Amino acid sequence: MTAIITFLKNLFPSSQHNRIVLVGGTVRDMLMGKESQDIDLAAALSADELHALGFRLVETSSAAAIHFKHHPEFGKIEVTRVDSMDDLENDLLRRDFTINAIAMNLNGKQFDPLHGEEDLRGNVLRACSEQTFAGDPLRIFRAFRFEADGWLMTQDTAELIRMQDWSAPFSVMPIERFSNEMLKALARKSPERFFERMIEFNVGAEFLPEIFRMPLIPAGPLIHHPEGDLFTHSIQVLQRVAAKTSDPLARFCALFHDLGKLATDPALYPKHHGHDNAGFSMAVDFCNRLTLSATQRTALAWISSLHGKANMWDELRGSTKLTIAERAIKAGIIEILPLVAAADKPGGLPIVGWDDAIRIAGMSTRELGIDQDMLGAMPIRNRQAFILQRRVEALRKLSSQKKA
Repeated sequence: MTAIITFLKNLFPSSQHNRIVLVGGTVRDMLMGKESQDIDLAAALSADELHALGFRLVETSSAAAIHFKHHPEFGKIEVTRVDSMDDLENDLLRRDFTINAIAMNLNGKQFDPLHGEEDLRGNVLRACSEQTFAGDPLRIFRAFRFEADGWLMTQDTAELIRMQDWSAPFSVMPIERFSNEMLKALARKSPERFFERMIEFNVGAEFLPEIFRMPLIPAGPLIHHPEGDLFTHSIQVLQRVAAKTSDPLARFCALFHDLGKLATDPALYPKHHGHDNAGFSMAVDFCNRLTLSATQRTALAWISSLHGKANMWDELRGSTKLTIAERAIKAGIIEILPLVAAADKPGGLPIVGWDDAIRIAGMSTRELGIDQDMLGAMPIRNRQAFILQRRVEALRKLSSQKKA
């Protein structure tokens, strides 16, 4: 806190100090003793004053305009303008939750008209006003994201969500705003909470219809899936992976690893033959619709395609193991695939020999000891099979050495 306030006092001229307060997540994190990644301010400064200090105006159709500046040490600095400091209370009332509606001036004095610090101590998520969600419906998903981090909505706040049909405002909301909240939730300590609350409140089918279908679909034959439905299974896999890694990409792939089961003809339930192949193309379309990155798209597509084979690792031939390992390397999922495969069933164990397969699949032809002149003289159509065979021999040799 001291470092941030000292920095701000140096950034802004002393004549402006009484017109600037810290707000939002910055104050919340300070009071919780957490390091804040960005700095949020409210200021009764003119646009010209902010421009002179290097701030750039960013206007959006869905939120208040902010003035933005980046600092190499303190990250993003965002300023919301108020007409005067007398308007500060109204500015705080327009914010989302009381824990984000605490202000602090540059002398460290707090201004907390909505009693946000009390809610902070109680881990309570309370809407600032009855217009909180109507003002920006994205805040519904922000509430679910906060709950994924251990907060709990008050009954009154939850009722504000339940009392309205949100399908109309969601239909005009850019999907990337939802995706951004979803990805943030996946990085929190209980990411499953975000998706469970979507179903509980029956909101968000416009963005993620897949999870609303999952509870109606069997995960598989009960002998293999006693948990029953696909949503419960997917949540359990997410929880197991989340217990092993904080990586949002791994958690994302865990939750949607069985996306291909949504394509199964109901007449074939409870089995889902071919869901891995179906999942590959579905994952591509799914990620494109959510405007996710190429990294996320590639990872989910190959997790969908490969996790079933990875579950049968001990039964696979050496050539198949190496083909899976090579694809995992190219897809950037060498750490994610074994995690999801192990989490796909209760008490799932790590893949024995996975690191060896990855090591050999990544070796060059020289490292495999292949004569380069001989390889160059070989017909091109024969090279791939020849190299794979040499990899299989190397894997078999390494396995024998370890057993000895």
